[in-house]
Amino acid sequence: MDVIADAYDAFLFDLDGVIYRGDEVVPGAPEVIARLREMGKGIAFVTNNSGRTPDAVATKLTGLGVPAEPAEVETSALVTAALLADRGVSEAFVVGEQGILQALRDAGIEILDGDADHAQAVVVGWDRQADYTKLRIASLLVERGAALVATNDDASYPAPDGNWPGAGALLAAIETTTGRRAEVVGKPHAPIMIAALERAGGGRPLVIGDRLETDIAGAAGMSWDSMLVLTGISSEDDVATSAVVPTCVAKDLSALFEPRSG
Repeated sequence: MDVIADAYDAFLFDLDGVIYRGDEVVPGAPEVIARLREMGKGIAFVTNNSGRTPDAVATKLTGLGVPAEPAEVETSALVTAALLADRGVSEAFVVGEQGILQALRDAGIEILDGDADHAQAVVVGWDRQADYTKLRIASLLVERGAALVATNDDASYPAPDGNWPGAGALLAAIETTTGRRAEVVGKPHAPIMIAALERAGGGRPLVIGDRLETDIAGAAGMSWDSMLVLTGISSEDDVATSAVVPTCVAKDLSALFEPRSG
Protein backbone atom coordinates (compact mmCIF):
# COMPACT_ATOMS: atom_id res chain seq x y z
CA MET A 1 0.00 0.00 0.00
CA ASP A 2 1.38 3.39 -1.00
CA VAL A 3 1.99 5.92 1.74
CA ILE A 4 2.25 9.71 1.46
CA ALA A 5 6.06 9.61 1.56
CA ASP A 6 6.17 7.46 -1.58
CA ALA A 7 5.00 10.36 -3.71
CA TYR A 8 7.99 12.62 -3.03
CA ASP A 9 11.75 12.63 -3.60
CA ALA A 10 12.79 15.44 -1.24
CA PHE A 11 11.51 16.41 2.20
CA LEU A 12 12.13 19.96 3.39
CA PHE A 13 11.66 20.06 7.16
CA ASP A 14 11.21 23.14 9.28
CA LEU A 15 12.76 22.65 12.72
CA ASP A 16 11.17 24.26 15.77
CA GLY A 17 7.61 23.00 16.10
CA VAL A 18 8.22 20.17 13.63
CA ILE A 19 11.32 18.20 14.70
CA TYR A 20 11.65 19.70 18.16
CA ARG A 21 10.01 22.16 20.51
CA GLY A 22 12.64 24.18 22.32
CA ASP A 23 15.04 21.57 23.70
CA GLU A 24 12.68 18.61 23.45
CA VAL A 25 12.24 16.37 20.43
CA VAL A 26 8.72 16.00 19.03
CA PRO A 27 7.65 12.41 19.76
CA GLY A 28 8.07 10.16 16.75
CA ALA A 29 10.22 12.59 14.74
CA PRO A 30 13.47 10.57 14.98
CA GLU A 31 11.72 7.43 13.76
CA VAL A 32 10.14 9.23 10.81
CA ILE A 33 13.44 10.77 9.69
CA ALA A 34 15.20 7.40 10.02
CA ARG A 35 12.54 5.68 7.93
CA LEU A 36 12.81 8.29 5.18
CA ARG A 37 16.56 7.77 5.09
CA GLU A 38 16.05 4.02 4.77
CA MET A 39 13.83 4.74 1.75
CA GLY A 40 16.63 6.76 0.17
CA LYS A 41 14.71 10.04 0.29
CA GLY A 42 16.44 13.41 0.13
CA ILE A 43 16.25 15.48 3.31
CA ALA A 44 16.98 19.11 4.13
CA PHE A 45 16.46 20.85 7.44
CA VAL A 46 15.40 24.42 6.69
CA THR A 47 15.37 27.27 9.18
CA ASN A 48 14.78 31.01 9.11
CA ASN A 49 16.85 31.33 12.29
CA SER A 50 20.00 33.14 11.14
CA GLY A 51 21.60 33.00 14.58
CA ARG A 52 22.74 29.37 14.41
CA THR A 53 25.37 27.87 12.14
CA PRO A 54 24.69 24.62 10.25
CA ASP A 55 27.13 22.89 12.61
CA ALA A 56 25.12 24.05 15.63
CA VAL A 57 21.83 22.96 14.06
CA ALA A 58 23.19 19.53 13.14
CA THR A 59 24.66 19.09 16.63
CA LYS A 60 21.32 19.92 18.25
CA LEU A 61 19.41 17.53 15.98
CA THR A 62 21.88 14.72 16.59
CA GLY A 63 21.68 15.29 20.34
CA LEU A 64 17.91 14.91 20.15
CA GLY A 65 18.15 11.58 18.36
CA VAL A 66 17.91 12.84 14.79
CA PRO A 67 21.35 12.24 13.27
CA ALA A 68 22.12 15.08 10.86
CA GLU A 69 25.05 16.53 8.96
CA PRO A 70 25.74 20.27 8.50
CA ALA A 71 25.50 19.70 4.74
CA GLU A 72 21.81 18.85 5.21
CA VAL A 73 21.03 22.18 6.89
CA GLU A 74 19.82 25.21 4.95
CA THR A 75 19.63 28.48 6.88
CA SER A 76 18.50 31.95 5.91
CA ALA A 77 22.03 33.08 6.79
CA LEU A 78 23.66 30.79 4.22
CA VAL A 79 21.31 31.87 1.46
CA THR A 80 21.72 35.56 2.31
CA ALA A 81 25.51 35.30 2.22
CA ALA A 82 25.45 33.42 -1.10
CA LEU A 83 23.08 35.96 -2.64
CA LEU A 84 25.24 38.93 -1.62
CA ALA A 85 28.47 37.25 -2.72
CA ASP A 86 26.96 36.50 -6.13
CA ARG A 87 26.20 40.21 -6.47
CA GLY A 88 29.78 41.16 -5.69
CA VAL A 89 29.09 42.64 -2.26
CA SER A 90 32.35 42.71 -0.33
CA GLU A 91 31.33 44.47 2.90
CA ALA A 92 28.27 44.64 5.14
CA PHE A 93 27.12 46.07 8.42
CA VAL A 94 25.26 43.37 10.31
CA VAL A 95 22.48 43.27 12.86
CA GLY A 96 22.75 39.58 13.68
CA GLU A 97 24.38 36.74 15.57
CA GLN A 98 27.00 34.07 14.89
CA GLY A 99 25.16 32.25 12.12
CA ILE A 100 24.94 35.18 9.73
CA LEU A 101 28.31 36.60 10.77
CA GLN A 102 30.07 33.32 9.97
CA ALA A 103 28.15 32.78 6.74
CA LEU A 104 29.13 36.23 5.46
CA ARG A 105 32.78 35.78 6.42
CA ASP A 106 32.87 32.35 4.78
CA ALA A 107 31.53 34.01 1.61
CA GLY A 108 34.37 36.51 1.66
CA ILE A 109 32.30 39.46 2.88
CA GLU A 110 33.90 41.82 5.39
CA ILE A 111 31.90 42.61 8.53
CA LEU A 112 32.00 46.35 9.21
CA ASP A 113 32.24 47.66 12.75
CA GLY A 114 30.26 50.40 14.43
CA ASP A 115 32.55 53.15 13.14
CA ALA A 116 31.56 52.59 9.52
CA ASP A 117 30.16 55.64 7.74
CA HIS A 118 29.22 53.76 4.57
CA ALA A 119 28.46 50.20 3.53
CA GLN A 120 27.48 48.27 0.44
CA ALA A 121 24.81 46.42 2.41
CA VAL A 122 23.09 46.34 5.76
CA VAL A 123 22.09 42.81 6.71
CA VAL A 124 19.45 42.27 9.38
CA GLY A 125 18.83 38.98 11.17
CA TRP A 126 17.89 37.81 14.64
CA ASP A 127 20.07 39.55 17.22
CA ARG A 128 19.56 39.23 20.97
CA GLN A 129 22.30 41.81 21.57
CA ALA A 130 20.82 44.47 19.28
CA ASP A 131 20.63 47.89 20.91
CA TYR A 132 19.70 51.42 19.91
CA THR A 133 23.21 52.19 18.74
CA LYS A 134 23.27 49.27 16.32
CA LEU A 135 19.83 50.14 14.92
CA ARG A 136 20.85 53.80 14.59
CA ILE A 137 24.01 52.96 12.65
CA ALA A 138 22.15 50.52 10.42
CA SER A 139 19.52 53.14 9.62
CA LEU A 140 22.10 55.80 8.82
CA LEU A 141 23.98 53.47 6.49
CA VAL A 142 20.77 52.62 4.64
CA GLU A 143 19.94 56.31 4.32
CA ARG A 144 23.42 56.79 2.80
CA GLY A 145 22.74 54.23 0.11
CA ALA A 146 23.45 50.78 1.54
CA ALA A 147 21.25 47.96 0.26
CA LEU A 148 18.91 46.66 2.98
CA VAL A 149 18.71 42.86 3.10
CA ALA A 150 17.01 40.73 5.75
CA THR A 151 17.71 37.08 6.45
CA ASN A 152 14.02 36.76 7.30
CA ASP A 153 11.17 38.89 8.55
CA ASP A 154 9.64 36.69 11.26
CA ALA A 155 8.04 39.12 13.67
CA SER A 156 8.55 36.89 16.70
CA TYR A 157 10.78 34.14 18.02
CA PRO A 158 8.92 31.43 19.96
CA ALA A 159 10.78 31.04 23.26
CA PRO A 160 9.83 28.75 26.18
CA ASP A 161 8.45 31.71 28.15
CA GLY A 162 6.58 33.32 25.24
CA ASN A 163 7.31 35.23 22.06
CA TRP A 164 10.47 37.33 21.82
CA PRO A 165 11.11 40.00 19.16
CA GLY A 166 12.26 38.30 15.98
CA ALA A 167 14.35 39.51 13.07
CA GLY A 168 11.27 41.13 11.58
CA ALA A 169 10.77 43.26 14.68
CA LEU A 170 14.32 44.60 14.42
CA LEU A 171 13.93 45.09 10.69
CA ALA A 172 10.73 47.06 11.25
CA ALA A 173 12.63 49.66 13.27
CA ILE A 174 15.07 50.24 10.40
CA GLU A 175 12.38 50.22 7.71
CA THR A 176 10.24 52.66 9.69
CA THR A 177 13.20 54.96 10.25
CA THR A 178 14.43 54.97 6.66
CA GLY A 179 11.24 54.47 4.69
CA ARG A 180 13.03 51.68 2.79
CA ARG A 181 11.78 48.11 2.40
CA ALA A 182 14.22 45.26 2.72
CA GLU A 183 14.83 42.42 0.31
CA VAL A 184 13.91 39.36 2.38
CA VAL A 185 15.66 36.04 1.74
CA GLY A 186 14.15 33.50 4.17
CA LYS A 187 10.82 31.66 4.11
CA PRO A 188 8.34 32.23 2.53
CA HIS A 189 10.52 33.83 -0.14
CA ALA A 190 11.90 31.89 -3.09
CA PRO A 191 15.69 32.02 -2.50
CA ILE A 192 15.70 29.75 0.53
CA MET A 193 13.11 27.40 -0.95
CA ILE A 194 15.20 26.87 -4.09
CA ALA A 195 18.41 26.42 -2.08
CA ALA A 196 16.75 23.90 0.24
CA LEU A 197 15.52 21.73 -2.62
CA GLU A 198 18.99 21.73 -4.17
CA ARG A 199 20.45 20.72 -0.80
CA ALA A 200 18.00 17.82 -0.59
CA GLY A 201 19.03 16.58 -4.00
CA GLY A 202 16.20 17.87 -6.16
CA GLY A 203 13.18 16.00 -7.43
CA ARG A 204 9.59 16.42 -6.28
CA PRO A 205 9.55 18.17 -2.88
CA LEU A 206 7.23 18.13 0.10
CA VAL A 207 7.57 21.11 2.44
CA ILE A 208 6.76 20.25 6.05
CA GLY A 209 6.22 22.99 8.60
CA ASP A 210 4.14 24.32 11.45
CA ARG A 211 3.60 27.90 10.26
CA LEU A 212 1.15 28.84 7.53
CA GLU A 213 2.79 32.21 6.86
CA THR A 214 6.31 30.87 6.29
CA ASP A 215 6.56 27.15 5.49
CA ILE A 216 3.19 26.68 3.80
CA ALA A 217 3.18 30.05 2.07
CA GLY A 218 6.70 29.35 0.79
CA ALA A 219 5.59 26.06 -0.71
CA ALA A 220 2.53 27.67 -2.27
CA GLY A 221 4.68 30.34 -3.86
CA MET A 222 6.72 27.64 -5.58
CA SER A 223 3.63 25.55 -6.50
CA TRP A 224 4.99 22.73 -4.30
CA ASP A 225 3.02 20.42 -2.04
CA SER A 226 3.08 21.04 1.70
CA MET A 227 2.14 19.39 4.96
CA LEU A 228 1.16 21.45 7.98
CA VAL A 229 1.87 19.58 11.21
CA LEU A 230 -0.07 20.59 14.31
CA THR A 231 2.90 20.22 16.68
CA GLY A 232 3.86 23.88 16.57
CA ILE A 233 2.34 27.30 15.90
CA SER A 234 -0.55 27.09 13.42
CA SER A 235 -3.79 25.26 14.26
CA GLU A 236 -6.67 23.75 12.33
CA ASP A 237 -8.70 26.88 13.15
CA ASP A 238 -5.95 28.97 11.54
CA VAL A 239 -6.18 26.85 8.39
CA ALA A 240 -9.93 27.44 8.20
CA THR A 241 -9.42 31.20 7.94
CA SER A 242 -6.18 31.23 5.96
CA ALA A 243 -5.74 32.32 2.35
CA VAL A 244 -2.80 29.91 2.19
CA VAL A 245 -3.91 26.28 2.33
CA PRO A 246 -1.56 23.31 2.83
CA THR A 247 -1.85 20.21 0.66
CA CYS A 248 -2.57 18.26 3.84
CA VAL A 249 -2.85 18.83 7.59
CA ALA A 250 -1.40 16.24 9.97
CA LYS A 251 -1.32 15.67 13.71
CA ASP A 252 2.43 15.00 13.47
CA LEU A 253 5.12 13.62 11.15
CA SER A 254 3.86 10.06 11.42
CA ALA A 255 1.24 11.01 8.83
CA LEU A 256 3.94 10.64 6.17
CA PHE A 257 3.47 6.90 6.47
CA GLU A 258 -0.30 6.87 6.34
CA PRO A 259 -1.98 5.45 3.20
CA ARG A 260 -2.05 7.81 0.24
CA SER A 261 -5.47 8.61 -1.17
CA GLY A 262 -6.20 9.00 -4.82
